[in-house]
Amino acid sequence: MTDYKLDNRAKKWIKEGRGKGSGKDYRPWLTVRDLPSQGRSHRVMGHLTQRTHHFLSDLELATFLLLEWNSTVSDIREQFPLHVEDTLRLAEEANIRHPEIGGYTQVMSTDFVVDFSASSGARRMAIQVKSSSDLKDSRTIEKLELERRYWQQKGISWCLVTEKQIPGTVVKNLETLYAARVQIDSLDSLFNGLPVYLNFLGAHPNTKLPEIAMLVDQSYSLEPGATLSRLRALMALRALTFDISIPWSQLVAADLQVVEDIALLRASHAANQ
Repeated sequence: MTDYKLDNRAKKWIKEGRGKGSGKDYRPWLTVRDLPSQGRSHRVMGHLTQRTHHFLSDLELATFLLLEWNSTVSDIREQFPLHVEDTLRLAEEANIRHPEIGGYTQVMSTDFVVDFSASSGARRMAIQVKSSSDLKDSRTIEKLELERRYWQQKGISWCLVTEKQIPGTVVKNLETLYAARVQIDSLDSLFNGLPVYLNFLGAHPNTKLPEIAMLVDQSYSLEPGATLSRLRALMALRALTFDISIPWSQLVAADLQVVEDIALLRASHAANQ
């Protein structure tokens, strides 16, 4: 394998421990500050990992929301660096030019490395996110092939996700629920109010959620919108479950079901606060 050299920035990131750790201690190889010219980027607090995630596109954010909603996912690491010695060797074997800039070898990265709970069967998966239009570029395809071979040699499943695999309605619902969960300030008040909400939901099975929320607000002299915010929060916490593929605007009371073991769920969220 040919010799290689890294630029000072890559050397600095390695010393900083980027790409190391797991859970709340993981540090992504790339952050939104490192690539300011890449268009829409996002810094998002992860409920699962309890750390700030860095996404370089709307598509990456959408993929993250889907992953975090998956109850079998146990850890999500974004912008995960690949061992440069391995990618150089694979590039040589495949006769593919390894990424470099100005004579410096570039460290390749995978958008997501995801760990799953043991009970789910799959233990780890690598995911690359690309717009389908990017796949028309031959150089992009070459780099994806290097990445695929890298994870294949590690015995880890690798998949490519484009906007065609992202269900738009589901992502819009998850964006709504994510915002609701961020605003949660008191678990006790949320769960203590659940019996009241369930009574109103049961009494108006074919009524849309905003209308039911307005009835509760009026009945208990609450500020307009207070109940709707709390219903969203309970749905974000999965205390109230529903078919995530139904557009939020079309949900009616009968679409919501209370989780079977509400006491266990409440205790679990309280322990993680």
